[in-house]
Amino acid sequence: MNKISATILAYNEEKHIGACLESLRGVADEIIVVDSGSTDHTVEICEKFGCRVSTRKFDGFGAQRQYATSLTTHQYILSIDADELLSPALQESIKKLKEDGFGHRVYSISRLNFYCGIPVRRCGWYPDRQIRLFDKRYANWNLRDVSETVIFRDSVRPEFIDGDILHHRCDTREQYERVVASHAAMKAKVLSVRDENIGVVSPFIHGLKAFWHSFVREGGIFEGKVGREISMQSYRSELLAYATARKLKAVTGQSKDNRK
Repeated sequence: MNKISATILAYNEEKHIGACLESLRGVADEIIVVDSGSTDHTVEICEKFGCRVSTRKFDGFGAQRQYATSLTTHQYILSIDADELLSPALQESIKKLKEDGFGHRVYSISRLNFYCGIPVRRCGWYPDRQIRLFDKRYANWNLRDVSETVIFRDSVRPEFIDGDILHHRCDTREQYERVVASHAAMKAKVLSVRDENIGVVSPFIHGLKAFWHSFVREGGIFEGKVGREISMQSYRSELLAYATARKLKAVTGQSKDNRK
């Protein structure tokens, strides 16, 4: 039977990590956890499950995932976060792949996202296809801070497999707001080094586009209150990212002028 190494990124996830690890029973042949310095019982729970735990300061999602992959001993990697778990259907799909043999180098999996415990199938949150199962000899992670993805050769075609990754994005609205602010800050750094001008109204325009895409084009309007909240957070995320990037560009420009 083929073997799989599961990799997990974690930081203060004692509430979710147990369910995540439980969903990997019979699927993963080893579990590598890269923890970013948890102060709760996350590491203790992982060690009780028999995971190999490595502590590493967080320096971007892509870099963290790449580091986790480097610690694995098996050819195929299943990448998952501590606030995610495999649905029963996905567990069975992966077990069958292990029994029958992997016919592809990368696999695509749908992700069902939960907002404060509510599954969201609109707002662009589903099917949210992810490349999370792959042969590490032919695919790996880029090193972006946000929107990290598995990269592979153009000749490789991902194979879709049945089942979902269940992702608990937040337990409270306030928690999600903090996540949005954190991701916006990381995106701002990326935007600030691009060779493009960010005007005064650009943050508002990008924010409105994000809201329209989530609420109207992706059907958030049919999700009721949850859809409105998610769409407003999409607006806020883009507004913060571009507004912060504009400030960073201004500071960088002033520094260059001072050096002249």
